[in-house]
Amino acid sequence: MSELAQLVTTVQAGAKYRQVHPALIQRIGAAELSKGRSLKQATKATKNKLHQVGGAYLQSRVDYPAWLEKLEKAREDRQALQSTCREVMALHASTRERLPILETFYQRIFSELPPIHSVLDLACGLNPLALPWMPLAENARYQAYDIYTNMMTFVGHFMDLLAVSGEAQACDVLGELPGGRYDLALLLKTLPCLEQIEKDVGTRLLETIDTAYLLVSFPVRSLGGRDKGMAENYPTRFMETVKGYGWGIKRFDFEVELAFLIEKPGN
Repeated sequence: MSELAQLVTTVQAGAKYRQVHPALIQRIGAAELSKGRSLKQATKATKNKLHQVGGAYLQSRVDYPAWLEKLEKAREDRQALQSTCREVMALHASTRERLPILETFYQRIFSELPPIHSVLDLACGLNPLALPWMPLAENARYQAYDIYTNMMTFVGHFMDLLAVSGEAQACDVLGELPGGRYDLALLLKTLPCLEQIEKDVGTRLLETIDTAYLLVSFPVRSLGGRDKGMAENYPTRFMETVKGYGWGIKRFDFEVELAFLIEKPGN
């Protein structure tokens, strides 16, 4: 067995990363081994990177079957469904931070958009649980992708409950960017995480994703709630990244999140 195969096997043996898509573990592991590190050092570094991009956002193991049962019971009552969705979204740090602005967030964004018939949600986490707040066009297609296989299975079942067409799949978006054309792509607080693995991934994704509109957002505080200059640094870096493309860009300032809506020319 090669060192890389040993690394992947070791990382997957731990409960914390057992559900992570193996292609991502392999990608990070190969990069760490290429630095001349020992197998032990590279394995530790790989786990650290996985924590930064995913593990830090899930505070505990989630009982997805139990939550799916609760959602199924609540689906006929819109208020009960939204309440249960909020409970589930609170289990993931990224969506938990958005809960205070959830309704306003999607109202403001979608007020700037034409009817949306297809959505690509990359590194989605539990954001698809916000579907009851998204004013999508009838029979809209929703494609959700993240690194956790069990989470994506859960999200797929949730979409089935709501009769939302599309799919939820685990993948390494750095190497398996989904194809197809979309009305709207979501990169919600995603780029800072992916840049932990690939420094210039923002430019590549913004150029490559085939979409009429692209919503990119950034946190304004750390996971611990500290102000680290994010509200100033992230928009500066983002505007530098998109400079020269000729895209239309609208900025939205929320209390807990900063968002940019990109409209690509010719759409």
